[in-house]
Amino acid sequence: MKYGFFDDGAREYVITRPDTPAPWANYLGSPEYGALISNNAGGYSFAKSGANGRLLRYVFNNFDQPGRYMYIRDNESKDFWSASWQPVGKSLDEYRSECRHGTAYTRMLADYAGIHSEALYYVPLNKSYEVWNLTVRNDSGKARKLTVTGYAEFTNNSNYEQDQVNLQYSLFIGRTYFDKNRVVQQVHGNLADIEKDKPVDNKIVTERFLGLAGNPVSSYCGDKEEFLGRYHTYANPAGVERGDLGNGLSYNENSCGAVSTVIELQPGEEKSIAFIVGMKYSDEAEKIIAGYDDVRKTCEAELSELKEWWHGKFENFQVKTPSAEFNTMINTWNAYNCFMTFIWSRAASFIYCGLRNGYGYRDTVQDIQGVIHLAPEMAVEKIRFMLSAQVDNGGGLPLVKFTHNAGHEDTPDDASYVKETGHPAYRADDALWLFPTVFKYVSETGNLAFIDEVIPFANKDSGTVYEHLKRAINFSMERLGPHGLPAGLYADWNDCLRLGKNGESSFVAFQYYYAMTVIKHFAEYKKDSEYIAFIDRKQAEFGKLLNDLCWNEDRFIRGFTEAGETIGKRDDPEANMWLNPQSWSVISGFASKEQAEKALGSVRKQLNTEYGAVLMDPPYHAHAFEGALAVIYNAGVKENSGIFSQSQGWIILAEALSGHGNAAFTYFLENAPSAQNDKAEVRVLEPYCYGQFTEGKASPHFGRSHVHWLTGTASTVMVGCVEGILGMRPDFGGLRIAPSVPSDWKEFSMEKTFRGKKLKISVENPNGKESGFTEFYVNGEKLSDNYVPESKLTATTEIRLIM
Repeated sequence: MKYGFFDDGAREYVITRPDTPAPWANYLGSPEYGALISNNAGGYSFAKSGANGRLLRYVFNNFDQPGRYMYIRDNESKDFWSASWQPVGKSLDEYRSECRHGTAYTRMLADYAGIHSEALYYVPLNKSYEVWNLTVRNDSGKARKLTVTGYAEFTNNSNYEQDQVNLQYSLFIGRTYFDKNRVVQQVHGNLADIEKDKPVDNKIVTERFLGLAGNPVSSYCGDKEEFLGRYHTYANPAGVERGDLGNGLSYNENSCGAVSTVIELQPGEEKSIAFIVGMKYSDEAEKIIAGYDDVRKTCEAELSELKEWWHGKFENFQVKTPSAEFNTMINTWNAYNCFMTFIWSRAASFIYCGLRNGYGYRDTVQDIQGVIHLAPEMAVEKIRFMLSAQVDNGGGLPLVKFTHNAGHEDTPDDASYVKETGHPAYRADDALWLFPTVFKYVSETGNLAFIDEVIPFANKDSGTVYEHLKRAINFSMERLGPHGLPAGLYADWNDCLRLGKNGESSFVAFQYYYAMTVIKHFAEYKKDSEYIAFIDRKQAEFGKLLNDLCWNEDRFIRGFTEAGETIGKRDDPEANMWLNPQSWSVISGFASKEQAEKALGSVRKQLNTEYGAVLMDPPYHAHAFEGALAVIYNAGVKENSGIFSQSQGWIILAEALSGHGNAAFTYFLENAPSAQNDKAEVRVLEPYCYGQFTEGKASPHFGRSHVHWLTGTASTVMVGCVEGILGMRPDFGGLRIAPSVPSDWKEFSMEKTFRGKKLKISVENPNGKESGFTEFYVNGEKLSDNYVPESKLTATTEIRLIM
């Protein structure tokens, strides 16, 4: 069942049926001022922190209420509706709706009772407030008099938990007042006459506002109960029903911001107004609203600026392939999803409530990979930040606080860090994610000077980027388990797999093997021959050990528990086959060709499904060891044999690196949101963003996806597709182009910005190959290798590859 379509020209997803199986969301703004909005205007907003800066209320598990509501009332018939289908919810036989989610804006178009409305929601670029621009047009044959009302439900406290739970406190610190064209809410308003900005018990006056630009205010309300009316809902607010908000204000009640205006329209006439919401003091709010005297002109200019910024990032890499599903994801929606995870980490969504008080190390370092080819200048700033969150012993801080102060942080070795963050120990994989991320950045940009840039460690001292990477190697090298593999420590990537402090993870072992390969590239640049010899010896020794311990006939095991039990053996009754060791054996470059073929074949045979490969199989139920925390989940869910979407990116990459273009693309299609646009009743989540996991074959809801937007899936699938399927593989000296594509792709093209140059790449596949090349041309010159040295690049470089 379809609820909408992709408008690739506009870079929008268009929802044509508003009764979607879940709220389908979009992101507005930035962490300075962030907002989530659904296709029915549900969602919330916050300034700087989803936990401590919440200003618009949202009730989770309440199916998408409240939100940013704009009501329209015909003053002759007294009939009313909303500019978004909900919350009024008129019959879809009479109410026509279209929601267009774009790049940091959402537009909702509606037609009802002869009135056409367009609601545009956005946060202006680099600003910290939001705009709800509403345009109404009279398409009936007679004059109309309308009352339009904007409604925002303020939290009573900026801390989300205090607002929801601590009612004996939060209800009694707020009040509202009206000033000219806006309702202003004060939190801790009774401190207003205390010396300015002098806190009392760490509390100061905070003000939020909802204001109106473009037309005079006819009535207002600052009290939620008075606006709704007792025993009314958002679908039939008393103030909207009667056409007058009553001018009531709150004092020790739940606050809101609601303002109405009367609009008279002749046939064919239209009018544009704007409701503006933010966490600003009233004098600043007044200046902001004054900037929208010419509502239409200002909003059009700000929307154009947003599109130009976002679309400019996407233009750095564009593809044209025979697959519309692939094109729309790579060109727009996977890219946009990557930026969302890069910007927001796991801070706030309709699943994450905004209470996480920092950046997960592994999450953030992986997220960076998805935007390196699109915005390397943004990526390097975040890389610097994450390197500064590396402890001087080489490990990463499991949680990097939003207040991170490089050089002065405590660490998991300190009780104070454990108490504040809840993270009791280092994780085995955190710092190892630096290797693919830093290597990809330096290779993409050719910025070799970055290797010598000095960056502080989290707790003390500083070192070059090269030194940071060497210490990360040393961290793993000094923390080996009884067999000589990297110790499991608190956890590896799978937080539900606790092998024990001295347990050993094959996944981390493959990461460690890969890290040793990467560090050699940096050592060669540094002409550090002594270290190269050292790493060569260690890697050879480790590789032999890894092979002897972890290869099990047709698969690699998952690891060893602290008690010495082997996890992931072929004959185990449960969890005998794991996905990540198979893909990472190939990604790391460790697996022999024979091992790779067998391991990948075992994945296809035992783990793959029509919606992607499950994380492991069979699910845990009766035979889970003590650290197999996945058993707490129902079978087929999350880490217990669910289809963990992030891992699909790695299996795509592994198959592509092995030259299996058909298999790599099959894995893409199985899990791609765009490929499930006509299965919305199964997938449930948005068909334009990735989810964290999909319920596996052991679940009665096989194919249903969960935890939208903020998932490492965005970056791993982007890397799997761009580096793997499309074969964009830069290194320090240039770019190798080695596609692994479906054999029925006869031709495709790519445009890529690379080191300040424009690459126009055409690929021909006349003989239906999955990988390899027969001819390769750069600016008409035939080369013997499918590699473009930097010296061959021109301002516009024409590249032709024949498979």
